[in-house]
Amino acid sequence: MKTTQTKPSIVFCHGIWADGSCFNKLIPTLQAEGHQVIAVQYGLDSQAADVAATKRTLGRVGSPAILVGHSYGGAVITAAGTDDRVVGLVYIAAVATDAGETVQSQLDKYPTPIFGHIEVADGRVWMLPEGVKDFAGDLSEQEQKVVWATHFAPDADLFNQKVDGTAWKTKPSWSIVATEDRTVHPDLERFLAKRMGATTVEAKSSHVTMLSQPQLVLDVIRKAAKAAQGAAATA
Repeated sequence: MKTTQTKPSIVFCHGIWADGSCFNKLIPTLQAEGHQVIAVQYGLDSQAADVAATKRTLGRVGSPAILVGHSYGGAVITAAGTDDRVVGLVYIAAVATDAGETVQSQLDKYPTPIFGHIEVADGRVWMLPEGVKDFAGDLSEQEQKVVWATHFAPDADLFNQKVDGTAWKTKPSWSIVATEDRTVHPDLERFLAKRMGATTVEAKSSHVTMLSQPQLVLDVIRKAAKAAQGAAATA
């Protein structure tokens, strides 16, 4: 059935140490521009559960949709993006797995400082207060404190899990490489963007580009949405 929707929906997928509110500098603008927008609130308990939550959330907005994943959220949209309702993928300082890979296997090849500032307790991986500078170092001190105070710890085994589905092989993708990233290595982001054949933009930012440079991120999402509209118009 053809949709009557004029603009694609935007569905956000967060990384670890975050929740859907990390996109709060993007959501109002995209809503004002006529997009249906929703941020998936998943539990970081298992990748399979997070992907399932994303597919459920796709059902709460109109189709087609653009999936936007930050950090670990890139692995989530890579799997969930095989859904027929998804027409494009936007990666923000994100990982993007291929079949048989795990997030951990990618991160291990490109070590970053933040993993020296974590503590595993009660089966979850917590960021120590001093780690926030490696996560969000280009935000104001006040914003950094809020990022730490609201950080959401993932299951300790989350990055070792595998979920089927490699959407970037069949769907157009855009990638924002954070050149000052001390959480996901910029060289890993560049490698993955090139492997995906993604339209790539580099941002001089920390890991949380959507908080430190929201206008740049909005511009990339707009381009992905416009491309999706163009494809729909010629279909």
